[in-house]
Amino acid sequence: MSPVHGDHTGQNGNVRSLETTVGTLFEIGEDSDVMRSIDRPRAVNVERKRSFDERSISELSNIGSPCRRSGFLGSPRLSSYYESHPMVANAWETLRRSVVHFRGQPVGTLAAVDHSVEELNYDQVFVRDFVPSALAFLMNGEDEIVKNFLLKTLRLQSWEKIVDQFKLGEGVMPASFKVLHDPVRNFETITADFGESAIGRVAPVDSGFWWIILLRAYTKSTGDTSLSEMPECQNGIRLILSLCLSEGFDTFPTLLCADGCCMIDRRMGVYGYPIEIQALFFMALRCALLLLKQDNVGKEFVERITDRLHALSYHMRSYFWLDLKQLNDIYRYKTEEYSHTAVNKFNVMPDSLPDWVFDFMPSRGGYFIGNVSPARMDFRWFCLGNCVAILSSLATPEQASAIMDLIESRWEELVGEMPLKICYPAIESHEWRIVTGCDPKNTRWSYHNGGSWPVLLWLLTAACIKTGRPQIARRAIELAESRLSKDSWPEYYDGKLGRYMGKQARKFQTWSIAGYLVAKMMLEDPSHLGMISLEEDKQMKPLVKRSASWSS
Repeated sequence: MSPVHGDHTGQNGNVRSLETTVGTLFEIGEDSDVMRSIDRPRAVNVERKRSFDERSISELSNIGSPCRRSGFLGSPRLSSYYESHPMVANAWETLRRSVVHFRGQPVGTLAAVDHSVEELNYDQVFVRDFVPSALAFLMNGEDEIVKNFLLKTLRLQSWEKIVDQFKLGEGVMPASFKVLHDPVRNFETITADFGESAIGRVAPVDSGFWWIILLRAYTKSTGDTSLSEMPECQNGIRLILSLCLSEGFDTFPTLLCADGCCMIDRRMGVYGYPIEIQALFFMALRCALLLLKQDNVGKEFVERITDRLHALSYHMRSYFWLDLKQLNDIYRYKTEEYSHTAVNKFNVMPDSLPDWVFDFMPSRGGYFIGNVSPARMDFRWFCLGNCVAILSSLATPEQASAIMDLIESRWEELVGEMPLKICYPAIESHEWRIVTGCDPKNTRWSYHNGGSWPVLLWLLTAACIKTGRPQIARRAIELAESRLSKDSWPEYYDGKLGRYMGKQARKFQTWSIAGYLVAKMMLEDPSHLGMISLEEDKQMKPLVKRSASWSS
């Protein structure tokens, strides 16, 4: 596939010639002061630290010889198929309008291209948002943009990250970055957000996990191992892992996190040990095992990863899993139990069980609950965490099947008229005021508080294919096709059934578009599942070590 030479809309909305931009930018020497300033972040909060030399993306992209080479911005493959599906063709056309270029090369996609409202940070490339876009491009044989994105975010990771005079961990990946084009001086710069500009000023814990997962997807899709084997990529993986595998005071193998550290990036009571982060953590660890080289440094990390995976899988499958039997056991819990013989290990009060969970739990089915910590169980259903648990094989085959049973049994509550509830149920009234801080965007059945997010369609589809339930995905995709394009690809929907377009939803939301495309292509060709799914590790048996007090 050859690249199309022509005019493309840049990050700032200006139309410029791709060939002209490339020629102009690279007339300046790579070692000049101007070129060195291109990667310099704004000086207010975040400072730059170089971890490797200032090679351009194009130079790094040429390392190795991929099994396939593809151009960019060409027509999708199987053009006759797309001609017979106008919604798919429209989705591809809209997705390509969101592509961001840096120094003439595609490096990501904008969060949304909705010029009818204030852009805020929707005019940036978000790490988590780009994942479905990347998968769509990989499935279509267009790997250049994905490689460039991985390299650019890797370079941003090397920046020295200082927020209000406090230095963040070296391995933190940015939540997002923005390309700024200066038409007067005719060069481009990049600024990155590591949480210092985010709502609530929370660092994105999930960005590093998504980066590792996407690196593995790229490697699996292209067969090109040269990217992941680069010393810079190996070091980037180790830096992320170092943040997560460090020893401390915690007695749990799960990761302690603040509200707003993941897709639910506002205060929604997911502080502690949210299922989304734990599932992504588990999947990233498994991907890292496949990507790390078995050298002296790599072997040390492999051992640490293996130990953590054993402990994490045991903890999650034992304490986060809820089905009818487990619900009845919790209902009959004794409290104030002491010692290793305690059944109610987290001292959860049975009276804290919400009324809705008894009606919500079907006779067949189950799910990983939202959070478990001392004296607290968040029984809410969270879609992303449960789907990733299936894809990563954190869920056993029996648990994965039970999650699908739950979705089928509670179709109206979790899918309704527009796939797919981000969480269920919504929090209301006095609880809403306390938990969200009276957040007007997170009113009941809106946004992160029980809103319906089309982007989750690709995760549901992948989980359905893996569990042998493609009919569930097909039914959900048909629902989305009835409205999604007509409504101009909104970010989310409101209401118990997802009947209303979100009150503050952006239109032409890129991951809504990409999520649909990935779901559609995956259903047409289930072999695509391999780039984002991991089979069960038969060797991973629960590893339970006796505590020092066991025999004392």
